[in-house]
Amino acid sequence: VQLQASGGGSVQAGGSLRLSCAASGRTFSSYAVGWFRQAPGKEREFVSAIRWSGSVPYYADSVKGRFTISRDNAKITVFLQMNSLKPEDTAVYYCAAGRVILSMIRFPRAYNYWGQGTQVTVSS
Repeated sequence: VQLQASGGGSVQAGGSLRLSCAASGRTFSSYAVGWFRQAPGKEREFVSAIRWSGSVPYYADSVKGRFTISRDNAKITVFLQMNSLKPEDTAVYYCAAGRVILSMIRFPRAYNYWGQGTQVTVSS
């Protein structure tokens, strides 16, 4: 399984970015795909996730109402639309995939496959 994350960049506070996570290598019908982020000196934290076969999105409280996760089944790609960005959103963003049970969907250790990360920098 290979995951390719892209779409990061530098924006001012209040701006928007859309991250993409393109997957290849297998079918993902039983998988969840998640977005995590890691700021310098901090642990990797959950941002959002969605089950490939479902429609319910999951969000961290810190991004709820600002970020939207979606997927394109035909392109096997998961998107993270990030609006109203804040300086505290600055981090390297990673996408991950795995056969994750619902109770573990917010935990990085539950995911088997990781993309390379894409930098998001939000200036005030």
